[in-house]
Amino acid sequence: MNIPGLDYNTQREKLIMPEYGREVQKMVDYCMTIPDRKERLNCAYTIIDTMLRMNPHLVQTDNYEQKLWDQLAVISDFKLDIDWPVDVSKAKVMAEKPQPIAYETSRIPVRHYGRMVFELFDKLKTMEPGPERDELTALTANQMKRDLVQWGHGLADDEKVADDLARFTDGKIQLDLNHFKFERVSAMPVPSANNGGRKRKKK
Repeated sequence: MNIPGLDYNTQREKLIMPEYGREVQKMVDYCMTIPDRKERLNCAYTIIDTMLRMNPHLVQTDNYEQKLWDQLAVISDFKLDIDWPVDVSKAKVMAEKPQPIAYETSRIPVRHYGRMVFELFDKLKTMEPGPERDELTALTANQMKRDLVQWGHGLADDEKVADDLARFTDGKIQLDLNHFKFERVSAMPVPSANNGGRKRKKK
């Protein structure tokens, strides 16, 4: 619905630093149109005073004046032509958007073991036989057993652990169930939807 004389934020130009609001943005835009260089600088000082009144807590921070002038440079999109009282060249770092973090997109064959266990599988495939590999094998097998217990509601089969361990290490690790002893694993209680709620009164 369009009403004459009214505009909406969604229709306005996007603010560079929304925390200072549209009025400060307008002040900066006006400042850039002032033809006289000295008057332009005086206007910039007035804007800095306004920004400080809006954020008085900045006084308690180190180099607060530098931060304010840096912010003014950012708001003006570095187009404000004045004799800057401080060096604002590093303010461009503030204006740069951080690069998106790359997420791991590779999939694992079975979800219940998790990515960490598959990293252990890869490590085991590269290790030579010996005490160190035996120790990592035991750690991996017990973690697999815990994962199976958690995902299988308390049911886990030792042979399945041995089979999966051999399969996902390309046959490098063969668990001898006649000699290998798993750690005791107890099933974790499944949270109930009523946990934390009020107890029903007995009738």
